[in-house]
Amino acid sequence: MITDIVLFIVFLAVLIILAWPLGRYMANVFSLNQTRFDRLFAPIEKIIYRLTGVNDTAEMNWKEYVVHLVFFNLFGMAAVYLIQLLQGYLPFNPENMAAVAPWHVAFNTAVSFMTNTNWQAYGGESTMSYFTQMAALTVQNFVSAATGLAVAVALIRGLTRKTTDKIGNFWVDLVRGTVRVLLPLSIIFTLFLVQQGVLQNLSPYITVQTLEGAGQKLAMGPVASQEAIKMLGTNGGGFFNANSAHPFENPTPLTNFVQIVSIFLIPTALLFTYGQLARDKRQGYAVLGAMVFLFICMLGGTYAGELYGNPIMGDLGISSPASQEGKEVRFGIGGSALFATVTTAASCGAVNAMHDSLTPLGGLIPMLQMMLGEVVVGGVGAGFYGMMMYVVLTVFIVGLMVGRTPEYLGKKIEAWEMKMATLAILIPSAAILIGSAIAAATEAGTSSIANPGPHGLSEILYAFASGAANNGSAFGGLTVNTLFYDLMLALAMLLGRFGVIIPVLAIAGSMAGKKVSPAGPGTFCTTSSLFVVLLAGVVLVVGALTFLPALALGPIVEHLIMLQGATF
Repeated sequence: MITDIVLFIVFLAVLIILAWPLGRYMANVFSLNQTRFDRLFAPIEKIIYRLTGVNDTAEMNWKEYVVHLVFFNLFGMAAVYLIQLLQGYLPFNPENMAAVAPWHVAFNTAVSFMTNTNWQAYGGESTMSYFTQMAALTVQNFVSAATGLAVAVALIRGLTRKTTDKIGNFWVDLVRGTVRVLLPLSIIFTLFLVQQGVLQNLSPYITVQTLEGAGQKLAMGPVASQEAIKMLGTNGGGFFNANSAHPFENPTPLTNFVQIVSIFLIPTALLFTYGQLARDKRQGYAVLGAMVFLFICMLGGTYAGELYGNPIMGDLGISSPASQEGKEVRFGIGGSALFATVTTAASCGAVNAMHDSLTPLGGLIPMLQMMLGEVVVGGVGAGFYGMMMYVVLTVFIVGLMVGRTPEYLGKKIEAWEMKMATLAILIPSAAILIGSAIAAATEAGTSSIANPGPHGLSEILYAFASGAANNGSAFGGLTVNTLFYDLMLALAMLLGRFGVIIPVLAIAGSMAGKKVSPAGPGTFCTTSSLFVVLLAGVVLVVGALTFLPALALGPIVEHLIMLQGATF
């Protein structure tokens, strides 16, 4: 236990140490200030702008930003879908894999990778060719993460600019986020993973002889390059079906630790970016403080659930109550609980343990983090702009309590901003609850459940929470490779992505046009410890009011049944 606590402390320390300089660098990148890497990156960007005909000096209002963003992402989704259907005719396919079938699996996958969800209703090494992995999935890993980063930066501009309708240029934000942030970090991370033993080749699969004398086929492929952006972009889609539990993706305790840090690196750095661009670092510290507080609470819940485990196992004398089921012994309970909490706090979805094997309490925490909207640090860009919706809600509640017009950064929060923030919070929540209700009430939904009782409901809730929160992890006991779940979860992913992005950009456009009023005696301080506590409290209260009834019928009652010593 002491070793695990030390691991958690070192993780947070290393994360902050690395995120601070990265945040300052990103502030310079997106404010178009000079950096020491301009000589390297500027020519690449100019070539891209010249080939695509982008005017990198023109800015957009929020509606133009939305239109360009949506059409770009829809085009990317169509490209991924077509590549999967034509896979059998495309190069870099040494195993001669046919087109991805049936069509609804290919459609679900295209939506999944476009929305940064990376939900996988297929086995990577048995379904996707090298070309599909590289040209379709890995490309979307970059641009979907860059899209989230662009939206976050546009929102920051909207909050910090005044009396303008411009919030930046989507294409410039997309290109700079990809070329200057995601790509160089991914190259460094890829080289580290290769050094640690992660595969990176285009070789055909090989057959080896096991100790028992049988033949076993080992999948090969360009794994390290996909693994790097999978983590840094909070994507989560594994090259192999076992994801980061596979030794070819995650071979050592060191790679496990670095992968966990990399999931949180850019989302955490973005809070330092925000503070610098807002010209008040305390604003970023306050939001980060609320996120870290929530994360520590969630990590404690997950770890406690797994450490104290299943008392039925202890009573049988088979093992200690601590739950090792579904975990890699080389990572243990601490490494698995930390990974599970981080990957669902961010919109990553990569796993190094089977979440379906977590104890009911241990599985409730990852599910709850997704239901809260992935704002406990969150994904690249998405965590920041998701939490800022709760910031708007918090200052509105405080304004109601003191009888004063809500303000944030000197700008009034009015009806339009509240409507958009409410939509951004409610749309994913509605997708989770309505989708789960339909699945639980229809034969098409219940026929995929492998486990009876409350755990079956938990599997459905987890699936729709993962889709709507653009996470991608799953309770593996639910068979989702069906027409019903492929289409329903694809819809949840689209609502969870664009149902948040569009209201966020609407708020950015509205706030950019407002004047800044000087702070007065009645202005609520949004950099104080009181604000941090209120913000964290609002996140938890909204989540509890929305999802507690559903959770009570799933993981909560399942945990109580387990403590009673009953099985089902």
